[in-house]
Amino acid sequence: MDKKSLSERDICTKFITSVHDPLTPLLQAGEGFHTEFKQSLDKSFVEEACAFANSGGGRILLGVADSGVIRGIDTGNLMRSRVQDMLGQIEPLLHCEIEAVGDVLVVTIPEGTEKPYGCFRGFFMRMGANSQKLTRNQIIEFFQKEGRIRFDELSHPKAVYPDDFDPDAFTRFLKLAGISPSIDRETLLHNLDCLTADNRFTNLGVLFFTRDIDFFLNHAVVVCVLYRGSEKVTILDKKDFTGNIVENIDNALLFVKRHTKVRLRIEHLQHEEIPDYPEVALREAIINAVCHRDYFDRRANVTIEVFADRVVITNPGGLPSGLSPEEFGTKSVARNPRIASLLHRIDYIEKIGTGINRIRQAVAEHGGTELELRFNDFFTATFRSKIQVAQEVTGEVSEQVKAHDEVHDEAHELTDTERKILGACREATRSAPDLLEVLGYRTRTGNFKKAMSRLCDVLKLLEPTLPDSARSKNQKYRLTDKGREILRQEGSDE
Repeated sequence: MDKKSLSERDICTKFITSVHDPLTPLLQAGEGFHTEFKQSLDKSFVEEACAFANSGGGRILLGVADSGVIRGIDTGNLMRSRVQDMLGQIEPLLHCEIEAVGDVLVVTIPEGTEKPYGCFRGFFMRMGANSQKLTRNQIIEFFQKEGRIRFDELSHPKAVYPDDFDPDAFTRFLKLAGISPSIDRETLLHNLDCLTADNRFTNLGVLFFTRDIDFFLNHAVVVCVLYRGSEKVTILDKKDFTGNIVENIDNALLFVKRHTKVRLRIEHLQHEEIPDYPEVALREAIINAVCHRDYFDRRANVTIEVFADRVVITNPGGLPSGLSPEEFGTKSVARNPRIASLLHRIDYIEKIGTGINRIRQAVAEHGGTELELRFNDFFTATFRSKIQVAQEVTGEVSEQVKAHDEVHDEAHELTDTERKILGACREATRSAPDLLEVLGYRTRTGNFKKAMSRLCDVLKLLEPTLPDSARSKNQKYRLTDKGREILRQEGSDE
């Protein structure tokens, strides 16, 4: 074809374009995230279709040059059949519409509901006006994002059963769930999806029933910070909770309660204590953050920040795939369904999918708090007090009351292992072998060492009888005055 005839055809196609109203806006806009021009049907067609299905959907215009000029293509049944055959190479099966508009075939590819979609050449995503083949790591990330790989279902490569198993955490779970302890332990762990068929811990099992969670899943640690005033400048208190998932929820809530105030309202000689923030809402928000965070994202922890005028609870992972901003709060899509299931068994979650509405209801009933929910790559719940309360301890609070509160709070932050150790030392001094026997341990596990270090060095609840001979075979441990007060407080709470 000579230049003259080509020019005449271009003029002709421009005239046709003006007649083809459905195509005019697409041709004028050019190729983009939702539009692809293809002059002929070639093997890259299936890649483009696959990319649209994995992205936001789009249209492929067959018979249109990259410049937007209509060249035309056969729109008969044979061509339609070829297009359909190529679409059939996409897995899982995708239903697309094929429509002839003049001498152009318009193939409409919907955004897929069963992502990711692949073809014999791999997985593709739409990046701007181009389709890009995904790398191995991008494919893994895509599967994770779309919930095709569940973190709580995967086996953990390092945690070993029964060596790293925490019987105290398991016993507490059974009690909370109302499950008989007489049932075979391994049978229960298998039924709870905490062990694989070959008796390896799943990530779910690690989160609920192992010691040293910070060693196995450092990003599962819950970080709580108290700041002076309303800015991130001066840290007054910071705790990294490294227990199992249930302990971390409990301790995080206690941290917030300890560092927020209670107002007193007096009416008709009756007084009522009103906390700065509704406890039900805080508890639900903390559970939501721990339960629904993106555990594949190892870069960040669940963080709970307490300021003078607000509490901010943040977890990595925005809205899970399949949940739009418009559906948020009305539709339930669990990123970690097995974590949610176990929390539901122990009544930490009343009914899956009701948490956000319970938070909103509690805030509305409280009346003194404003709630802000934001989601992008992170999910953030901000509880803002309508009455700013100073965080610093004033001289009006007596040292006696302050000391009592500290002891009471520390009692609630103890792990089950630490409580057992203190209880064993209630009546007499105990050696390390004595304490190991009480706990049912054969060796000094990492959990035992951490518990003893916290009790002796951090919390000062235990002390060695031979402080200058740490490695003496005659070394024993006894309660400090603070330790005895802890046990007394625990007894009065019961």
